[in-house]
Formats: sequence, structure tokens, C-alpha cells
Amino acid sequence: MEKERFKPITVRKTVIILGLIVGSLDILAAIIDYSLSTHKNPVVIFKFIASGIIGQSAFTGGTGIVLLGLLFHYIITFLFTTFFAWLYIKINLSTKNRLLTGILYGVFIWFVMSQIVLPLSATPKLSFHYLKALKAMLILICMIGLPLAFLTGKFIKKV
Repeated sequence: MEKERFKPITVRKTVIILGLIVGSLDILAAIIDYSLSTHKNPVVIFKFIASGIIGQSAFTGGTGIVLLGLLFHYIITFLFTTFFAWLYIKINLSTKNRLLTGILYGVFIWFVMSQIVLPLSATPKLSFHYLKALKAMLILICMIGLPLAFLTGKFIKKV
């Protein structure tokens, strides 16, 4: 059986378009969740993200730090989108159960971020709460995993 080939330009476009979509969905969900649960200014979300690289001083920074946090957020989102596109091509995810794929990818992202990236970063260490973890997992499933699972095939074109 001949291996399927995909147009490189459509793979790049897919990563850019879907990275922007899921990155925006994810950060919007984080802003809404934070605002509703704390009634505080969600700008601290971006400072928290920036603190992963620059440490505690991010929390006293201004607009530049907020923009840096936004940039880091999208870089991370593009990395996960790129990895999903690679998996899509390598293991032919187009023929797999999209709902299950989206759920599993959202859980995968949660695991990588909460168990590997955050502990290795300079962000303040957070205590683990099952309900908060479940909520974070659901946000990642709904805002990144499922959109990637259902939309990737719409953008990537075969040669």
C-alpha cells in the first residue's frame, strides 16, 4: 500500500490557522474561567505564563510582560498544533475516531503541561486540586483537542 503524501504548504497553513484558532479558544476560556472564579483582572494569566521563563519578576511587569506571556502562550499552542499535524500525517488520524482522538489529545496536553512543563518552569508552584485539574483538562479537550481532531482534515490536503 502506497503511503499517503500531504502538500507541505497545506500542512504549514493548517498549523498557522489552527494554532491561531485553538490558541485563541484556549486563552479565551482561561480568561473567562479566571474572571468568573476570582472576579479579578485576568491579565495575571499572561504574567503567569511569562513567569515560566522569567520567574517571579513577571508579576510586577507591565504591558511588555503581558505581551510576552501572550507570545509564549501562542508558541506553546503552535507546538502542540504542529505535533498534532505530524501525528495526523504519521498515523493517519483521519481514519480514527475524532471524538476519542480529541479527548485523548486534550488529556495529553494537560499531562504534558501540568506534569512536565510547569514543574520544569519558573512559574510559582501550584497545589494540585482534582476539580481544578478536571476543569483544566476539560478546557484543553474542548478548546484544543476536539477542534484539532475535527478541523485538521479540513485543511491538510493530500498530494
